[in-house]
Amino acid sequence: MEKENKFVSLVVYLYNNEDGLKDFLDKTITYLYEKFSKIELVCVDDASLGNEVETVRGFCKSKDRDMVVNVIHMSYHQGLESAMNAGRDLAIGDFVYEFDTTVMDYDIDVISRVYEKMLEGYDIVSACSSSKPKTSSRLFYRIFNAFSREKGSKLQNETFRIITRRAINRAKSMGTYIPYRKAVYASSGLKTEHVVYDPIKGVKRDSTGRMSLAIDSFVYFTHFLESLSSFLSVMFLIITVVIAIFILSDILLHHNTADGWLSIMGFLSVGFFGVFLLLSIVLKYQSAILNVVFKHNDYVISDIEKIL
Repeated sequence: MEKENKFVSLVVYLYNNEDGLKDFLDKTITYLYEKFSKIELVCVDDASLGNEVETVRGFCKSKDRDMVVNVIHMSYHQGLESAMNAGRDLAIGDFVYEFDTTVMDYDIDVISRVYEKMLEGYDIVSACSSSKPKTSSRLFYRIFNAFSREKGSKLQNETFRIITRRAINRAKSMGTYIPYRKAVYASSGLKTEHVVYDPIKGVKRDSTGRMSLAIDSFVYFTHFLESLSSFLSVMFLIITVVIAIFILSDILLHHNTADGWLSIMGFLSVGFFGVFLLLSIVLKYQSAILNVVFKHNDYVISDIEKIL
């Protein structure tokens, strides 16, 4: 098979995933080496407690291939998103594969399918399993897509993705702090697509929840909290009006209502209405500020090790 004259980078996340790493590298690198003329491997060691880096070194020594291999050592454990941002920023390929996990519940040809789909005119193409995600994930994506600030592509569970250099530059131009890559890519205004595959039976990917990331994503990329606050403000406004009507009818019709009940309920309803109205205003200003600038540096690197 004639190789394509393309420079492709692979960014792989390393954190306590030593099991299966060698098999992943062997299958993936072998497959892409036969397809592309130039390959770069960027492994991001997120302060792992395992021997992932040694596995990478051993793999490179055992394979006589013309490729660039770099290992980024994070200064401390900073999580998947920050680590993968560091790897993507270091990658220099024309196209960049992002592998958040080394568990392969897909056939190797799926790696080629996402690339071929990208050649049809897409800047971000993701591989997605046809299996149903867990309930918490479905709920997150449903809320996120419903309240997203950008009504472009919809988010869903993704296994890995390939992105063009244009997509990387667009993501960087959107801010120095990128808390959730999928949301940034979806909000970039570039064409995105998903390639759906049937997962291999018996192979389970890590589905560890990331509650803090979900909350950050709601704040940065959706108007969910603003809408919720506005809804509660309207509800308490309605309660306030109802109680006001009840108080007037009590005064005019001389109902025997318990002493202090009307005044307490009136005070509470007006107070809660004011609190949520103020919260809506604060969230609106916060949204405007976040649209101007993100908060802080994305990650802290200890050193970069060049293996090949």
